[in-house]
Amino acid sequence: MSPPKKPASSTQTGPRGEAVTLKRSLGRSTSQQKWLLRQLNDPYVQAAKRAGYRSRAAFKLIELDDRFGLLKPGARVVDLGAAPGGWSQIAMLRGAYSVVGIDLLPIDNVPGAKFIEGDFNDPAMPDRLAEMMGGRADLVLSDMAPNTTGHGPTDHLRIMGLAELALDFALKILNPGGAFVAKLFQGGAAKELLVPMKQNFATVKHAKPPASRKDSSELYVVAQGFKG
Repeated sequence: MSPPKKPASSTQTGPRGEAVTLKRSLGRSTSQQKWLLRQLNDPYVQAAKRAGYRSRAAFKLIELDDRFGLLKPGARVVDLGAAPGGWSQIAMLRGAYSVVGIDLLPIDNVPGAKFIEGDFNDPAMPDRLAEMMGGRADLVLSDMAPNTTGHGPTDHLRIMGLAELALDFALKILNPGGAFVAKLFQGGAAKELLVPMKQNFATVKHAKPPASRKDSSELYVVAQGFKG
């Protein structure tokens, strides 16, 4: 499915083309009001609802897959930090043989996918997931992000820490030739992450899919061709 087209003008619009406005609510803070208004005026949010996707983040994986060819038919996929299940849903829809998602939060059922409520850092988890998938993974996805503090250097260090843990997990469970995708914040991958990725994968690239909001500092690192 192609990504939804964004409005041509700088004024965002509602489902029928009109700008959505909200009356000031005594029950909402200013930040909550801004977040809700952005959601209502976001064409990706609207498109996700029409398509029956769990969240707008589904389009990020669709766009990354269109560019890099990540989701191959018959692939075994691990989705780290899977809640609410949007990426697992797309992986199944795009022909994955087996998808296992893991998160500390519960996830509603996605047809064909399996979910574990737990911590992927559990030493027993790689073997457990491989058993559930019927083999080692062809693709490890991580759309995880920490709660932001608003302090750029601190937030960067936090998400780098998550990405490093996700990479360590991927190296334990990937098949040779497999791929790994992780979310980062602007500033790119630090040396501590790039060096082992380049040692273990044939190619390592950064990407910011169109569905990623322009005012967001997020981007993704895509590593392909796991050397095993």
